[in-house]
Amino acid sequence: MQTDYKMLILSGPSGAGKSTLCKYLVEKFPDIYLSISSTTRAKREGETEGKEYFFISEEEFKKGVENNEFLEWANVHGNYYGTSLVNIQKAIDKGKVILFEIDVQGFNNIKKIYPNAFSAFITTKNIQTLKSRLEFRHSESDAIIDMRLKNAIKEMQEVSKFSYLIVNEDIEESKKALSCIITSLYYVNSANISLSLTQNWQINIKDD
Repeated sequence: MQTDYKMLILSGPSGAGKSTLCKYLVEKFPDIYLSISSTTRAKREGETEGKEYFFISEEEFKKGVENNEFLEWANVHGNYYGTSLVNIQKAIDKGKVILFEIDVQGFNNIKKIYPNAFSAFITTKNIQTLKSRLEFRHSESDAIIDMRLKNAIKEMQEVSKFSYLIVNEDIEESKKALSCIITSLYYVNSANISLSLTQNWQINIKDD
C-alpha cells in the first residue's frame, strides 16, 4: 500500500462552510491539488464546469463506476458524487498536497485506501445555525433542507474519526486554523523523504 502522500480531507454537514474554506485554501496555497468531484446533480447558479464539479449524466457516472475510474463514489441526497482515481495518483506522483472537500461517506471510503490522510471536520455550533445557513442560500426547497439536516445529524456521529475539528463560527479564525494545518502537511515525514535525506548524508560523508 502506498504511504507517501500528503492529503487533507475536509468534511462535515452541508452548509457548514466547507466550500468557502476550500476556496480560500486554494487561493492561499496555489500549489495545492484540489480534488474536483464528478456529480450527477444539477449545476447551481454561479457554478462552473470543472471548477466546483464535473457535471455528468447518471449514465456516464455509472459507466465510470463499472470501469473502476473512481477512488470513491456515493449516492448523496439522490445524486451521485465520485472522485477520479487517475487524477489523484498523478497528484501524488508530483508530490502535491491534495485537498478533498467531500461528504462523510466519501471520507470513510478514502480513509480505507489512504489511511494516513489527515482530516478536518467542519461544522456549526448547533443545528439551528446550520438550518439558518441552508435557508439563507435560497438554492433548495424546504424538503431538501430538511433532508440535509437529517443527514447532518448522522454525520455528527462521525466526528471522533477526524484529525481536526473546526466549529466554523468565525470564518476568519477557521481560515487561520486550516492554513496552519495545510502548512504542517509540507513538513510531514515519509519513507521516501527520510531515505533521500539519509542517502544524501552518506554521500557527503564519503566525499569528505
